[in-house]
Amino acid sequence: MSNLALIEQLYRAFKERDYASFRRLCAPDLEWIQNEGFPGGGTHRGVDAVVSGVFEAFGNEWSMWRFSLEECLDAGRSMIVLGRYEGVHRKTGKSFSSAAAHVYDIEDGKVRRFRQFTDTKVIWDAMG
Repeated sequence: MSNLALIEQLYRAFKERDYASFRRLCAPDLEWIQNEGFPGGGTHRGVDAVVSGVFEAFGNEWSMWRFSLEECLDAGRSMIVLGRYEGVHRKTGKSFSSAAAHVYDIEDGKVRRFRQFTDTKVIWDAMG
């Protein structure tokens, strides 16, 4: 499978909350690095830590959360994804929109590392 196909399947798994597919597409020792200041920010290690500490946690805080993929750039062993986060905070009812970049490092046909870059202030403004 091409790197592009891998990333497209990964985002489909996110959108559909298909954690079995997410696990299949990622290395077991996945390193998931979210911006400091981002909800759930910091480094998560292992696929199960990402599923519980990142994806399932968002459902508790946000009544709506999505990432709209706008462009994928193949950088050989990495894929750079540009897009936009949008969400509505469950407690405040406030919404936000923020441009973002994701960098995926791919080894042996699986996602080995994720790095996120986005403006966290607009997200915190929606939370408070």
